[in-house]
Amino acid sequence: MPKNILLLETVADEAMNVLESAEDMNILTGFDPNSLEKHIDEGTIDAIITRGKGQVRSPLMDALPNLKVISRCGVGLDNIDVAEATKRDIKVVNAPNSNANTIAEHTISLLLVLQRNLYNAITMVKEDRWQDRGGYVGDELHGKTLGILGMGNIGKKVAKIADALGMNIIYWSAKEETVPYPFLDLDTVLKTSDAISIHLPLNSGTENLIDASALEKMKPTALLINTARGKIINQKALTEALYANRLGGFAADVLSEEPPKKNDPLLKLPNTYITAHVGSLTKTTYDFMCMFTVQNTLAILRGEAPANKCIYNLKELNELNR
Repeated sequence: MPKNILLLETVADEAMNVLESAEDMNILTGFDPNSLEKHIDEGTIDAIITRGKGQVRSPLMDALPNLKVISRCGVGLDNIDVAEATKRDIKVVNAPNSNANTIAEHTISLLLVLQRNLYNAITMVKEDRWQDRGGYVGDELHGKTLGILGMGNIGKKVAKIADALGMNIIYWSAKEETVPYPFLDLDTVLKTSDAISIHLPLNSGTENLIDASALEKMKPTALLINTARGKIINQKALTEALYANRLGGFAADVLSEEPPKKNDPLLKLPNTYITAHVGSLTKTTYDFMCMFTVQNTLAILRGEAPANKCIYNLKELNELNR
């Protein structure tokens, strides 16, 4: 009997082709509340595939008692209640380390845009203001100190690129890593860095980590980059610090509220650059994340062995089933 896979969001074309060609699977789409409710009411769902917006919490799990797999085409799992899924013996699948290269590149791109004042420099020419080059103000990264918060896979890649650019690297993380950079306490990193780049997961210990107190410890010329999760920064405190000129600039691919409100004051500042959570949406990475996740979801439903480390809660499930 075919298994039912419910998509909460679109996936890459190649991955969708794999799903649609699987004769032992029924592919259902719940992209909006009405279609989602229809499929929940109509039949059994064996697996859910989502990306970053589709929320999988207790109420949805309650409505799907035969759910065996919840898969996310990506790395972070803050849109899935992993603990609740584990209690119900549901496998949670993701694509670990799949976005490290592209997020590292995006991070350095944002840092360069801020430090070199590139957006304004490009706009001068596009708006026929070549003569404004006399008032151009920018600087280089070479010789500056980059403080990295979170020395995981992405943090390590950012550090390597920044090191190649001649930056001095320091870091704070959950634990000391085997890297050739000083491991310091958070306060020291905040106080001594010319730029801070965030590469932490969002959890109870990191939410609002960069609050008013943390921002006050940073240099008034410091740049803050966030390509991790928006809620790691207290956005109200950040906005106040920027408007008071207590921070040199801010660039991010994530915000605490996405999309932001049209009149969000953070967006109006000349030294603030926000991209629309596109860091992982390069064709190479997006295609890989979707294909990797789809293939592993199919393998699990077919009773086959999925890729190593793709089941995020495997250890907890094994302990639960002893």
